[in-house]
Amino acid sequence: MPSIIKTLKVVADPSRLRILLLLKDEELSVAELQEILGMGQSTISTHLSQLKQAGLVEDRRTGKSNLYRPSPADGSLLDEILASAKTEVAEFLTDQAAERRVLKKRQDKMRAFFDSVAGRLGKDYVPGKSWKSMAEALLRLIPPLTIADLGAGEGNSALLLSQRALRVIAVDSSVRMIEVGRELVRRHGVKNVEFRQGDMEEVPIAAGEVDLVFFSQSLHHALHPDRALAEAARILAPGGRVVVLDLAKHRFEEARELYADEWLGFSEAELESMLENAGFANVESSIVDKDAEAPQFQALLAVADKRK
Repeated sequence: MPSIIKTLKVVADPSRLRILLLLKDEELSVAELQEILGMGQSTISTHLSQLKQAGLVEDRRTGKSNLYRPSPADGSLLDEILASAKTEVAEFLTDQAAERRVLKKRQDKMRAFFDSVAGRLGKDYVPGKSWKSMAEALLRLIPPLTIADLGAGEGNSALLLSQRALRVIAVDSSVRMIEVGRELVRRHGVKNVEFRQGDMEEVPIAAGEVDLVFFSQSLHHALHPDRALAEAARILAPGGRVVVLDLAKHRFEEARELYADEWLGFSEAELESMLENAGFANVESSIVDKDAEAPQFQALLAVADKRK
């Protein structure tokens, strides 16, 4: 009973209710909540502290700031309150629109990074991207296939895949990356690679259009990796496969600023769970390579089949 009373007391404040409604949809930082709600930092921090003390929200460190989200143990009572609040809080629709603008800025910042390095990414160091780990992934491919390369960057992987594939659809959100990729395949005289601009979470490919989806060091750039994997399942034909080559979970926080990383890799358990929840079966994962130099990034490889 005390926890119910405490929950009701905390969510009775309109500002804290607005914050909870926003966090229900998306992890947000104090600065992002400031921009959405038009409140001062100290006010936002105070509300979050009270929500955290009541066990309604939790946070995780990301770079120089914290991202806040609802606590998994918030319970059905809070869910019922928030469901009703959507129609009763006058600012709900305005807050939702402001939240979408803030998230677009976050995506634009990442996209700007890749625009700035387009044309020289392959010449610079990319954590976890080695020829050994790439070969481990390619060995699992069964040609001839129609392949989607999501987060394709400049198209180096797509170029490799094209040698054995029927067709490769390379998708990237950066306009400059797409331009560089198209020039790359033109120079090599490759005819079976098509570049399309789009986000991993909203792939411009029809349902069931491809036989295999390939993520090469791109999933940790997705705002919502689970949604990107769900999109992979959508565009795969029945019995199709997904291959994910990414970074194993690490603590090199500087990667967020240096490489526009949204996530510091994934553990095998996390990646397997996301794949299963996205509709994949027969999931296999393993560490396939480790950098010799600090911070010794490890390459994590996972393969899975779309459930029939």
